[in-house]
Amino acid sequence: MAAERYDVIIIGSGPGGGTMAWRLAQTGKRILLLERGEYLRREKENWDSRAVFLDGRYQAAETWTNAAGETFHPGLHYFVGGNSKVYGSVLFRLRLEDFGEIRHPDGISPAWPVGYDVFEPYYQAAEELYHVHGLRGEDPTEPPAVKPYAYPPVSHEPRMQELFDDLKRVGHHPFHLPVGILLDERDGEPVPHSPCIRCSTFDGFPCLVNGKADAQVICVDPALRAHPNLTLMTGTLVERLHTDPAGRTVTEVEAVRGEERLRFAADCVVVACGALSSALLMLRSASDAHPNGLANGSGLVGRNYMRHNNAAVMAVSRRPNPTRFQKTIGLNDFYLGTPDWDYPLGHIQMLGKSDGVQIEAEGLPGFLQWLPAQPFDWVAQHSVDFWITSEDLPLPQNRIHYRDGQVHLDLTETNMEAHRRLREKLRLLCDGLDIHPHLLDRRLYLGRDIPIGGTAHQAGTLRFGPDPASAVLDLDCRAHELDNLYVTDASFFPSIGAVNPTLTIIANALRVGDHIAARLAGH
Repeated sequence: MAAERYDVIIIGSGPGGGTMAWRLAQTGKRILLLERGEYLRREKENWDSRAVFLDGRYQAAETWTNAAGETFHPGLHYFVGGNSKVYGSVLFRLRLEDFGEIRHPDGISPAWPVGYDVFEPYYQAAEELYHVHGLRGEDPTEPPAVKPYAYPPVSHEPRMQELFDDLKRVGHHPFHLPVGILLDERDGEPVPHSPCIRCSTFDGFPCLVNGKADAQVICVDPALRAHPNLTLMTGTLVERLHTDPAGRTVTEVEAVRGEERLRFAADCVVVACGALSSALLMLRSASDAHPNGLANGSGLVGRNYMRHNNAAVMAVSRRPNPTRFQKTIGLNDFYLGTPDWDYPLGHIQMLGKSDGVQIEAEGLPGFLQWLPAQPFDWVAQHSVDFWITSEDLPLPQNRIHYRDGQVHLDLTETNMEAHRRLREKLRLLCDGLDIHPHLLDRRLYLGRDIPIGGTAHQAGTLRFGPDPASAVLDLDCRAHELDNLYVTDASFFPSIGAVNPTLTIIANALRVGDHIAARLAGH
């Protein structure tokens, strides 16, 4: 059976693939967007803590194995929009310093092969496209920007405003988090036509009212409405990519949809399955011309895997914290280092508000012995929730690969001393801010049975660079060994910094999209 032909095939509809589909649909070329999942169903369980965090209702039912031989659930989400359906929608530019070499006690965070100046206009475009609400000038670590944010910052509710003011009072530089959100508010309240209603289930939950700036809402659905030349095919798992005998060109995409086996062809193929799944696709696509996996002459496919050292933690305020939309404050005062340590620590931001169901499920009573005997809802009413992030370093032995037909994710932790120090800085801050100086891990935030160092903020498995011996992709994110294969998820990151990576994925998809659009125009 002859393969159905398109100008471009994009595999994966998350921030990298969905944004690419939005950009290339404007060329008028025939674009096929393949997504292994379906649309995430809009249902009351979208906003149900038990369903989302305890039952893992929206997580992929997969089991992987780590380097110790232990099995775990990777916490991935296969839907139109990818993992952005449940992300916190905080959209940072990497700091200017993140593009250069940074020294950590455990090693070097390598410099990027292109500078911040290459990304700046695409960061601006990405912020505008994804409705990022923010305020320039508050964060001393923010990189240069030519324009202000196109949307005003999300306002602080009264308890968060107090926390913001208290942090400033003691000499810190809190700032409004850059949040991708479809919010129109007045005097701290959403106006009647605002998609976002400023509820407590924004962070980590699917959005029932489509108020979150995710890849489906922002890019995929608008592009499908506006451009009949774009086709979305859901429930379609791409099993492998085929090449010509010389191995220089991807000739066919082989996929499975239900019981049906499908083949497609295109002038250009864009892989954007997420850093882990994209590397697995390359490894599954081994052939005579690419015996160790597609584009893997360097041996680096799947290697140099990074994720942030993340922790979701809860403190207990001495006074009630009735905040609904808590995710409005960030703090980068320890990002590049502190007077008592010569190395970067990382980033602190507010997290979605804990509720009694989550607190009970965490099994907290032992931790809370220092409090009066109180019900879980009382604790939730006093909770103040934080997300802390430190940089992870790329190591060749940190990798995803197949062994005996099973997916293995090998991970050696790096830079944990910085993470411990950052946590202690936060604990000491709380003590001076009318918050009890105890931090409790909210392990269920990433989902039941998901290791905290698992797959959140995945990156680095197909790094880019000018030298084919030390990079899988070239500076345009085209595979060094193939003429028509591009990758636009976080696989290309050579280092990850310590801020949320999604805006960089979006900006890079727009950058590579411009390159592919120019290539298509030349045909």
